[in-house]
Amino acid sequence: MRIGFVSTRFAGTDGVSLESLKWAEVLEEMGHEIFWFSGRSDRDPTVSMCVPEAFFGHPENEWINARIWGAAQRPPEVTDRIHEVARYLEAMLRRFVDGFRIDVLVPENVLTIPVHLPLGVALTEFLAETGMPAVAHHHDFYWERVRFSLNAVSDFLDMSFPPRLQNVEHTVINQAAQEQLALRKGLSSTLVPNVFNFEEEHREADSYSADVREEIGLAPDDYFFLQPTRIVPRKGIENSIKLISRLKDPRCKLVISHDAGDEGFGYQHMLEQLAVDEGVDLRIIADRVSERRQRDAQGRKMYTLWDIYPHADFVTYPSVYEGFGNALLEAFYFRKPVLINCYSIYVQDIKPKGFDLVEMDGYVTRETVESVARLLRDEHLREQMVETNYCLGRQHYGFDALQRALSAAFSQVPYMGQPFMVS
Repeated sequence: MRIGFVSTRFAGTDGVSLESLKWAEVLEEMGHEIFWFSGRSDRDPTVSMCVPEAFFGHPENEWINARIWGAAQRPPEVTDRIHEVARYLEAMLRRFVDGFRIDVLVPENVLTIPVHLPLGVALTEFLAETGMPAVAHHHDFYWERVRFSLNAVSDFLDMSFPPRLQNVEHTVINQAAQEQLALRKGLSSTLVPNVFNFEEEHREADSYSADVREEIGLAPDDYFFLQPTRIVPRKGIENSIKLISRLKDPRCKLVISHDAGDEGFGYQHMLEQLAVDEGVDLRIIADRVSERRQRDAQGRKMYTLWDIYPHADFVTYPSVYEGFGNALLEAFYFRKPVLINCYSIYVQDIKPKGFDLVEMDGYVTRETVESVARLLRDEHLREQMVETNYCLGRQHYGFDALQRALSAAFSQVPYMGQPFMVS
C-alpha cells in the first residue's frame, strides 16, 4: 500500500517526528511505501508535500490560537478564518492524496492535540467526505493539557479531536489514554506503545565520540549521571540534584543533555541555584548536543545524544508525568541503570513487564540513595540489572513488537474491500 503520514511538522527530535519515523521504517519493511504531508519537513522531498500553512507556527494559525485559547467565546471572524484555512488545507490534502496515489492516511497527532485546529478540521472533513481509510496515531490528547481547558472551540474539539468516523482506526500510546478515549468519545482503540530499535546493533563510543567525558569536563574516575531530557518542571530534575547531594561523593556529576527550549528559563535558573546550595556539580551541555555530528561556530565538536549515552554511568529520570517515556527505552537500549520516579504511565504500563529500576515515589529517600550507591559499587549487580532491562525492552518495545501492533491496527481498516496484510 501507499501510506501517507500527516502532521503539522515532520522535522527535528520531537516525539511525533521520531515515532513517525519508526512506524515508517517498520511499515516499509512490511512492503509498503511511505509519503509525508506537513507544514515543516526534513523528509525526502521526492516523497513529501510541504505546505507552510499546515505548520502550527504559521502566522495564520498563531492568529487563530491567540483568540481561541484562554477565552470562552469567539467572534464570527475567527470562525470564518478557521473555515477558510481548513478549506485551503483540505484542498492541499486532496492534492497530496491524488498526487502520490495514497491508499491509507496516518494522522500523526493532528487529530489529537489541537495546536493546529484548522488542519484537524480539514482532515476530518476530508475523511468524512471521501471515506478514505486512516489509522490515527494519538500521542497526547487536548484534555491532558491545562492550556486547552478554557477554550472557545468546544464544537470543533468535539468534531475533530478525534473524530468519530467509521473509516478511522485509533491507536494510543498508553492504557490511560485508551481508557479516556473510550470514556470521553466512546471510541475503541489499539494500544501501540512507543518503541526503540533494540534489534539494531548496540552502539559503542567510536573515535568521534571517544572524548565526550573529556570535552564536558569530567575526570576519568567521575560518576557521570545523565539527565537525558529538556529542562521543564514535569521532568522533576530537582530530585536528580537531591540524589547526588545525598550521595556525598564529589565524583558524582549531574549532566543535563538539553535546555529549556521554548518553555522559559525560570525552572532552569532555580535548578542552577539549587545545585549551588546543595553543592552539586551540575553541567548543562545543550550547546554540545545536536541532531547530528558537526562543528559549532567555535569549532567545537557537537555530539548526538547517542554519542553521550555510552559514557554515562547512571541515568536519572525522575519525571512527574510522561505520556510514555522514550528516554527510559533509550537507557534500556544503552544498558544503563536508571532512577525512575513512579509516574502513572510507568506504574500502569511499563512496571508490570518486570523491569528492574531504582524507584522513587515523589521524593528521594534514604533507601533510594543506598540503592544507587550500591549499584555504583557493585558491577555484577549493575550488569544483571541492565541486561534484564535490555531483554525485556526488546521483547515488549522493540521493532518486532511494533510490527505486531501495526498489523493489528491496520487490519481493522478496510482497504479496497480487503483487510490489511503483512507483505
